[in-house]
Amino acid sequence: MMSRREGSPFSGLATVAMKEAADHMNSARIHLVMLLVLLTAIGSVYAAIGQIKSTIGEDEFLFLRLFTTAKDPLPSFVSFLGFLIPLVAIALGFDAINGEYNRRTLSRVLSQPIYRDALLTGKFLGGLLVIAICLLTLWLLVTGMGLLLLGLPPNGEEIARGLAFLFVSFVYAGVWLAVAMAFSTVVKSPATSALCALTLWLVFTIFWPMLSPLLAGWFAPLDPLDPMSAVQQFNLQQGLARVSPNILYNEATLALLNPATRSLGLLFAYQMDGALMGAPLQLSASLGLVWPQIAGMIAALLVLFTIAYVAFQRQEIRA
Repeated sequence: MMSRREGSPFSGLATVAMKEAADHMNSARIHLVMLLVLLTAIGSVYAAIGQIKSTIGEDEFLFLRLFTTAKDPLPSFVSFLGFLIPLVAIALGFDAINGEYNRRTLSRVLSQPIYRDALLTGKFLGGLLVIAICLLTLWLLVTGMGLLLLGLPPNGEEIARGLAFLFVSFVYAGVWLAVAMAFSTVVKSPATSALCALTLWLVFTIFWPMLSPLLAGWFAPLDPLDPMSAVQQFNLQQGLARVSPNILYNEATLALLNPATRSLGLLFAYQMDGALMGAPLQLSASLGLVWPQIAGMIAALLVLFTIAYVAFQRQEIRA
């Protein structure tokens, strides 16, 4: 007969999380990845400032253009984050569990008064803490560069939209950290789990935007006699594309950093009745517009973490 475990399953959670965060912050891996992120971020923001000074005049949300303005050959700061955040998250989580197996330290850790619940959750929270510190540092860096080089402080709504963008980036990073930890739990080899996570990232970043129109055309072909078939095909294509966290992140940041965005899908004429063309939306309206995207990423994070949790609970651990 199995004995009931005593005490809270999350006893020692904070200790594991802080220890994991400290290990990440002291590792050469995160230093190299963040150096790459910092260099690309500084380059894109500096190019955006030059573009803003030369082409943009009076603008109510001039400060937000630091994040979205691109200048050849560099993409915008948001585009860089959408590409590099998954790499940072995968680098933090691809060997979270199987690395302990390979070093034969997992049994020694669990011999302490720490349950598997606290170990897995603590490792996840430790990675999230490091990501939060990195994203906050980047956001403050961009804000500081804008203050110094543009000479204009952001207004209250720009700060609020910037913080909302920071939260969306944090959730997006959490999704990819959960992906990496799920592969780390299911796959025994750290190299293989890293390859699996990177493959999934490449599929969603490069191939899925090309596959979703093909799948939509197959499942909902156009009917020359039915104009609504084009609408149905577009809606299906958009729904399939939103399976990718990258698409959800891009749509959320578009609405938050470009207040003039009124729709993330088809916009019909009757929806524009009484609206002023180019007039910005209030922050509450923009948040309502992107709430489905944010909720979708949070749901994906929870599902992936649950997969890792269940798989870890079922594994046999030997000394």
